[in-house]
Amino acid sequence: MDKKVKQYYQLKQKQKEIEQELSELRSDIMNHCTEQGVSELEVGSYKVKIVLQERKEYDDNKLYAALPDPGVWRMLSKADSSKIASLIKLNVITEEKIKDTYSIKNVTLLQVDKK
Repeated sequence: MDKKVKQYYQLKQKQKEIEQELSELRSDIMNHCTEQGVSELEVGSYKVKIVLQERKEYDDNKLYAALPDPGVWRMLSKADSSKIASLIKLNVITEEKIKDTYSIKNVTLLQVDKK
């Protein structure tokens, strides 16, 4: 068991290092694309693409106030964007009813694929 714990610890350390390195590389690539004014780039045999996304971040208190029905709230248990989207698609709740319960967060994704 000692060996497994040691290996786990070492792998977690490597994971932190890799995540840090990925973060730095992501930042460098994003900065390069911004400086060049491009959202797509081909580098050697790789294709780089920057994708902008909007994500809704719900305020639990506002959402609870907008959805006072305990049955609906129990289906959510907490503000979960995918569950809320499903309830809207199923017409259990309406977008209009919860329009003031979230803020929009813009997220920039970096995709690198091999050609």
